[in-house]
Amino acid sequence: MVTVEAAGLILPSDVLIIVMENLSIEDLINLSYTCKFVNLLVHEFGWSLYLKHNVRSSFTLQLARRSWSSFDQVRYDVASDRSWTRAKFNARPLSHSWRIKLQPIIALSASVLLVAAGYTIYVYHITDSSSLDDGAPRVLYEGSYSFTDRREITSITFIPHDHSERTVAVGFDDGHIHRVFLPHFRQEQSNNKPLALNIERDSPLGLRIVDLVESLTCSDDMLLSLSSFGTAGLCNLSSDSPLVNAINLDCRSWSSFICMKSSTPFTAFGTTSPNPLVVHAVTPFSLSSTPFAILHSTRERSTAVYGITDAPPSAPWGSSKQVIVSGWYDGAVQVHDMRSGWRDTGVTGTPAPLRPMLTFRDPWSDEPIYSVSCGGGSSSFVAAGTARHSVVAFWDVRRPTEGWSVHAPGNDTSPVYSLILESSRVFGVTQSRPFVLDFGPGVTKETYPFLPASTQSQHDSLKLKKNGFGYCVTQYNHGRV
Repeated sequence: MVTVEAAGLILPSDVLIIVMENLSIEDLINLSYTCKFVNLLVHEFGWSLYLKHNVRSSFTLQLARRSWSSFDQVRYDVASDRSWTRAKFNARPLSHSWRIKLQPIIALSASVLLVAAGYTIYVYHITDSSSLDDGAPRVLYEGSYSFTDRREITSITFIPHDHSERTVAVGFDDGHIHRVFLPHFRQEQSNNKPLALNIERDSPLGLRIVDLVESLTCSDDMLLSLSSFGTAGLCNLSSDSPLVNAINLDCRSWSSFICMKSSTPFTAFGTTSPNPLVVHAVTPFSLSSTPFAILHSTRERSTAVYGITDAPPSAPWGSSKQVIVSGWYDGAVQVHDMRSGWRDTGVTGTPAPLRPMLTFRDPWSDEPIYSVSCGGGSSSFVAAGTARHSVVAFWDVRRPTEGWSVHAPGNDTSPVYSLILESSRVFGVTQSRPFVLDFGPGVTKETYPFLPASTQSQHDSLKLKKNGFGYCVTQYNHGRV
């Protein structure tokens, strides 16, 4: 056993490794300065232990991080966390504006970003960077696939299938839900034209409903669908007979969320009703028809809930899966903890509604919240896409009064319909185009698709910064304009 003399004491190396498990970045750096052997010990064990206890949720960095050393991963996280704290990022549109106004939605895996708009799925490939010095992992435009029957896509989510990250469930405006495999794009076949996407029409996935599929969400092998009229269906994708159960919420419905990793698996539904946010229990064989929790608004008058997601992993209340974040029509973003006993006894409902434990608002805007997502710097941020002017609002749950907002590139007069927040990137989409806000280091001109100026519409308000790869955007602090 190797021993090290520190502070007059002789410590075995395995004891030092145990000590490292609870050290901060500054402590690990100071420890690495003591001697060459301890420096090697920190690089071999210390940084990997730090990463184990400081997880950064990220899809698009997964492939790249596998080839980075533990130290390089920590270095990247520190740089991006610092940018989040300072609200410094590179804004990039991922395409020029579409010719018509659309209501798109995005989905993200470790290797693919999908933008579903109209009857077309636009595919972006996430590359692998062999080292941090090569720059941030690139996002390359592969091409697009169109449904030949011109049915409009209203929802999309990735589903597990043979460890493939190109299998999705797609919901349409006519109520159909299909499992679709996206083939790898071949440039020589495209000629810059959308390719026809072949699917088996005789094998619909799960429940066939009579109105549009408003929402699709997936957790483990369970797929949850929600129609605009309130029909919710639960499908077990590992079963030969996928439909498990269906219930009717009997109200206009907007959003859904499923979590099978909670101690009590549940689904949450956002609706327009006296109880806009309700939680139903899930068993392996059924979806409960009655809610076990009603999550109440901070205001007396009920509003609709348009977005639901899980809480930031590094929030002060811990990483419990029983905490959910929701976006409301009245402009509030609310955090509810289903473990809480703080109930609103003055409001009708069974069970008694739970009050939110935290509420975020942009004081300069009361626009409805269309989308919510969590993650970001130190895995502690909440992001909300608002209903107008392509505004995305951000709050750090550790400092909830110090929020800020930014207009997406192009400043479209549009809601941010869909939003995905990860460790160093924010992907979103408006009625005109998808975009990204990148807080990480190593962004270059080649990191994202190049947009030729010659094809840019004269009505497009995109403006490139002097650095040649970031685009000008307007941002403001919530404390002052």
